[in-house]
Amino acid sequence: MSLVDSSDTCTLPKLLARNARQWPAEPAIREKNRGIWQTYGWADYHAQVRDFALGLAALGFKRGEKLTVVGDNRPRLYVAQLAAAALGGYSVPVYQDSIATELVYVLNHAEVSVVVAEDQEQVDKILSLRDQLPNLRWIIYDDQRGMLGYAGMAIVKSFPDVEEAGRAFARQNAGYFEAALVQGQPDDVAMIAYTSGTTGTPKGVMLSHRNMISISESFVAAEGITRGDNWLAYLPMAWVGDTTFSVGVGLVAGITANCPESPETVQRDLRELGPSGLVAPPRIWENMLTSIQVRAADASPMKRWVYETFRAVAEQVELLRSEGREVPFGRRLAYALGEVLVYGPVRDQLGLRNTRTCYTGGAPLGPDNFRFFRSLGINLKQVYGATEASALIAVQPDGEANPDTVGRTLPGVQVRVDARGEVQVCGDNVFKGYYKQDDVTRDTLTADGWLKTGDAGFVDPQGHVAIIDRAKDVGKLADGTPFAPQFVENKLKFSPYIREAVAFGDQRPFVAAMVSIDINTVGNWAERNDLAYTSYLDLTRKAEVARLVLGEIDKCNAGLPEAARVRRFLLLNKELDADDAEMTRTRKVRRRFVAEKYAAVVEAFYGAAKAVEVTMEITFEDGRKSTLTSTIDIHDIPGADALRAAA
Repeated sequence: MSLVDSSDTCTLPKLLARNARQWPAEPAIREKNRGIWQTYGWADYHAQVRDFALGLAALGFKRGEKLTVVGDNRPRLYVAQLAAAALGGYSVPVYQDSIATELVYVLNHAEVSVVVAEDQEQVDKILSLRDQLPNLRWIIYDDQRGMLGYAGMAIVKSFPDVEEAGRAFARQNAGYFEAALVQGQPDDVAMIAYTSGTTGTPKGVMLSHRNMISISESFVAAEGITRGDNWLAYLPMAWVGDTTFSVGVGLVAGITANCPESPETVQRDLRELGPSGLVAPPRIWENMLTSIQVRAADASPMKRWVYETFRAVAEQVELLRSEGREVPFGRRLAYALGEVLVYGPVRDQLGLRNTRTCYTGGAPLGPDNFRFFRSLGINLKQVYGATEASALIAVQPDGEANPDTVGRTLPGVQVRVDARGEVQVCGDNVFKGYYKQDDVTRDTLTADGWLKTGDAGFVDPQGHVAIIDRAKDVGKLADGTPFAPQFVENKLKFSPYIREAVAFGDQRPFVAAMVSIDINTVGNWAERNDLAYTSYLDLTRKAEVARLVLGEIDKCNAGLPEAARVRRFLLLNKELDADDAEMTRTRKVRRRFVAEKYAAVVEAFYGAAKAVEVTMEITFEDGRKSTLTSTIDIHDIPGADALRAAA
């Protein structure tokens, strides 16, 4: 029987109460503070949720109200989310690096009355917007450092003060928390998760307890997650994936969520923890790959030779395994030696030596990157999902990992592909609708209630779902050749010198790309080659850097079909930035916006221009704007001139 079918476990706070009864002393959540891991058992976790929920009740928080958390992953922020849900309210997490305009939109659209902020920085950000937030009544902070000067502000309270108010409230209102808990039903809204906004203004996705619990149960059953497993809770709390894994799966399976000390210490804390499982978006895996490649390039000639030799062996073995072919004895022997000399030490440096399974999701990971990590003995698998589907739809079973698919649908989830090639989903994980946007909800669901994912794909003969690209982004070159920009971009981003790439080609004679370099790896390369530079902009203007990137694009082109090869490129004079609306907070390119913003670049690509003047608006964190104008060179790859002439 599913947990949502029992009145005692049909909501997330009720699951917490169950865990506190059954496993009171077992670790529920940890936090690293000043270099020391602090552990809270399930009974501690539940007591904090109860006290904080009663404190909210004392402050007038009612059923149906909304509470926002903003900051890095902290146990008290998770407590606040569950406390709001226990009272019948909704949690509305927001990205900690959101600029002012983004915060104002979400907090006003969701009609948020309480903000729980991690520290002084986040409190100051909310206070600066106070006049624009008519629904806001309380700001509650976790970290007390730097907060002494805020004691006289009636709107600001500390987390411990609210907990103490909750204990006092309980003495005068016996049974209040338990009564509120009983009222909770599986179809009540648990959270409003705002989409990343790749196609425009973010939408508030209403997810119920049934949505969150059912998909967590399916994932736990499919992946064999067991009580006591350790997972790192480090992904943005506003991303629905973090809520699903750190809260949903954590409560359903009884796993321990571990909050790192800070975003800067994640890699170190990961090595200390040695988690059982890890979920990371492509950007994290790409950064890991870059760090490995840079360290290999900086190593002594002997170490570099050892690394390259055994890396080639690992790639050959992984390719044979993925094709279901037998690995020759000599290759098995070489791989065993590589495990001692290269693969094991690399996994240890990444903190993945004890990890049973790693997952990548949120966006496609390039096939080369995917195979690289699997070849090192890391059980990396792709998951596929959507905010509207409670983060998860499909996952690759062990032994069936394939860079070309995203795996089989989870138990209880159904997938179909319509006549236009769009993937559609049905199941208990499909959302209740968009908050205050009934018309958009109707457009997103079919007449028979299936979710339109917006992704183009198909189901292969083995029953695996394959995603090609966003349906709206898949196009054709001028000669009719299918063109999926994301495929080209992921190939380019395998290079340690390329941080982001945006490919163009729909209805055009050839593929062109805007490239954003990785300032760290290209900067290190420049220093090793005695190439002086003063800034990111200066570095992108160096002819030597253009030749470096040209070489990387040539490598990429060698693995692409002739028609899909990049023929022209330019180096952007700044990184693509979420603050400038070029990317979402989850590092997805806003293609429509980028195409409009860089329209002059696109036209120059397909004309005879050798350079283009670009004026860009730059947004600072406090909302101030500035402009940057510069002339950027366009670089040709052999064959582009003939294609332009033919066009």
